[in-house]
Amino acid sequence: MKPSFDELDAGAAAAGPALGLLEIASIAEGFAAADRVVKAAPVRLLLCRAASPGKQLVLFAGEVSAVASALRAGAEGLGAPPLDTLLLPQVDPAVVAALGSARRPREVDAVGVVECATVATLLVAADVAVKTADVELAAIRAAAGLGGKAYFVCTGEVAQVRAAVNAAAGFARSRGQLAGEVVLPQPHRDLDAWLA
Repeated sequence: MKPSFDELDAGAAAAGPALGLLEIASIAEGFAAADRVVKAAPVRLLLCRAASPGKQLVLFAGEVSAVASALRAGAEGLGAPPLDTLLLPQVDPAVVAALGSARRPREVDAVGVVECATVATLLVAADVAVKTADVELAAIRAAAGLGGKAYFVCTGEVAQVRAAVNAAAGFARSRGQLAGEVVLPQPHRDLDAWLA
């Protein structure tokens, strides 16, 4: 059964930056899907790699309508439906920045970590976190070496980190995809290098 794209059509009316994601069971088909994605619309490929347990992640960004078109093109050429898809319109720029590079936290009041069973859920949870509270995303880690799971690390004042983690974890829990959550007030400096 092919995925429904009714939600894509509704989301495509929005403007601004968006993320698209295909989680595909076949690595070979994943590369072919990535090729279709970037040929179908003016999007920027952010990630195209194999991830545990033997699936391919194709993550891209652009304007909402372009991402919706690219997502449809990537999914429609697959032999089997994708494991998961995501269209995240009006994504907070901090989410895209945290995907590209980890930032070593400065001295922080608190650190929060949210872990999800799927990359798609984690990306939305991270977006929820930064839109809910005044936190900085230090890192997003997606699937590689994580058994297909993903997590993000955020920093800020204790109350803000608690609010962000609670909101993100609540979203992931509502989808049945929350794997773990923690808030560390005044984390020890020895953890800094391991949190980003």
